[in-house]
Amino acid sequence: FKARAFETGKEMHFLYNHLRIIISYNEDHNPDPAKRKFEGTRIVGFRVEPFSIAHSFDESLPFDKDETTLSTCNEMAQAVNDPANYQQIDSPTDVIHTFDIAWEEVSTEWSHRWDVYLRGNPDDKIHWFSITNSTMIVVFLTVMVAMILVRTLNSDIAQYNDAATAEEAKEESGWKLVHTDVFRPPTDSPMLYSVMVGTGVQLAMMAVATLGFALLGFLSPANRGSLLTALLLLYVIMGSFAGYYSSRIFKLFRGEDWMRNTILTAFLFPSVVATIFFVLDMCLLFEGSSGAVPFSTFFTLIVLWFGVSTPLVFIGSYFGYKKEAYKPPVRVNLIPRPIPQQPWYMHPMLTVLFGGILPFGAVSVELFFIMSALWLHQVYYIFGFLFLVMAILVATCAETTILMCYFQLCNEDYRWWWRSLLSSGSCAGYIFLYSIWYFMTELDINGLVPAMLYFGYMLIISISFFLLTASIGFFSCFWFVDKIYGSIKVD
Repeated sequence: FKARAFETGKEMHFLYNHLRIIISYNEDHNPDPAKRKFEGTRIVGFRVEPFSIAHSFDESLPFDKDETTLSTCNEMAQAVNDPANYQQIDSPTDVIHTFDIAWEEVSTEWSHRWDVYLRGNPDDKIHWFSITNSTMIVVFLTVMVAMILVRTLNSDIAQYNDAATAEEAKEESGWKLVHTDVFRPPTDSPMLYSVMVGTGVQLAMMAVATLGFALLGFLSPANRGSLLTALLLLYVIMGSFAGYYSSRIFKLFRGEDWMRNTILTAFLFPSVVATIFFVLDMCLLFEGSSGAVPFSTFFTLIVLWFGVSTPLVFIGSYFGYKKEAYKPPVRVNLIPRPIPQQPWYMHPMLTVLFGGILPFGAVSVELFFIMSALWLHQVYYIFGFLFLVMAILVATCAETTILMCYFQLCNEDYRWWWRSLLSSGSCAGYIFLYSIWYFMTELDINGLVPAMLYFGYMLIISISFFLLTASIGFFSCFWFVDKIYGSIKVD
């Protein structure tokens, strides 16, 4: 470190060459032994203080690290961080590195030993301000979009339901003209569509349940690995939701191969994740890393997948197919309506890319802290803020996708199924691009295998985030379309 010399006032370089390790302990001094919570001493924390000391000793004797007694640091004289005796390194000199240990009794109980890490740091003010600013902007945009849609839709519905203007409405363009096609099942991969939505529901339920347990204090940072364990177990348990909603949507599309749909729901996403994870683990084993997952853990995950998750998917699928199919508020014609040429700004690529910008903006600030916790070994504990950000994410995905769907229907394009899925799901693409930027600017990772490990895990996170946000986009659009076409009079 740089500092001004005590005697000359000249700026010089000094070295921290002495460490004081201060160990904090707690004892129960209750005079009544029967009322003591515990006996003995409990270590509840430690901290390290660096000193810079130009050590001195009897130079008439040869220096020996085991025998030489330092006059500046010994059993009788405690080391002192004296600015007049800093260890300078501007000129060649021998440096002696030392340490000592100090004990201090504190009132901190064993159950509160992690509080020192959870009190925050100087960056918390920036964190709070950024989150609040992002929240206000997103809420403002959400309210504005909702007001525009409500006012416009009220005007459109009143016009379409007015008998005096009914004939005029038939000659005009608008979203009512596609009422016989708006619930037409998608022609491209309806089974894959239902599987993706079902898996997204499973991930969303897992995320909500995990955040709920974290808010209640069941997932403390003091218990390392509890968050990952909770995510895995809750994902497995939520398999019934994936089977139920996948089957419901596939039945809405008049699909018949229910067995194949159920099998894909149970195996498609887990197979992709397992493949990536297995390749990464093989790379770690090849490198001889201790971070490689043992095969016994792999076997446990396979048992959870095949023994718990898959049967739950089939059970949910059974109840989904058993339930009566959804009846749209308007009928579907046998012959599809021709779709007019669309303006350039309604190109699917542009609307999909734009649909993910606002949701990504809602989570971008919090994403930085989450990435730091994942890759820089920092403690993440503000689950209340994370829950708020997730609520904002859901609202932003829903509002943005509904807005895009409304503009699409107004241009007489009824192919909204895949567009609703991809518009909000494109947020995951921005997250993966953000991970590339984070890798280049914030991390110092060298070597092929560490880079593969980073991008492999970020790919899994991005795919999961895509499915989660895509399901939000679908259900919001489906609710919107059902409401507006159920509110008009159709001959």
